Amino acid sequence: MLHHISFGVADLRRSAAFYVAALIALGFVRVWSDFEGGANDQAVGYGRAGGGDKLALKQRTGAAITPPAGLHLAFAAPDRAAVHRFHAAALANGGTDNGAPGPRPHYGPHYYAAFVIDPDGYHVEVVLNAPAD
Repeated sequence: MLHHISFGVADLRRSAAFYVAALIALGFVRVWSDFEGGANDQAVGYGRAGGGDKLALKQRTGAAITPPAGLHLAFAAPDRAAVHRFHAAALANGGTDNGAPGPRPHYGPHYYAAFVIDPDGYHVEVVLNAPAD
């Protein structure tokens, strides 16, 4: 249904470091950017290598970033190990723990997920909803 989603971020360099480190665990890479690490950076996009972006980060200089209440982004993981790698990389790159990797039986018998809050306050989940691998 969705083609992509964009987030406004307060510090593109910080957010790009967070997402590039965490998303590699899921097989996603930077697929485009005008991001060179300089003062005029405006945006960066992540997706599958050779494809279009599924997540875009856009610099919002001068604006306070306040994610809307209830906004939640969930990435699909290929296996449970990827859930753990994503969570660890997110925490090591400025994220805040919001739920360690593990089963979530209240969401379903095969639901295995981890939750983090990114450097701008967006709630991010990584999930595998399939029998144990």
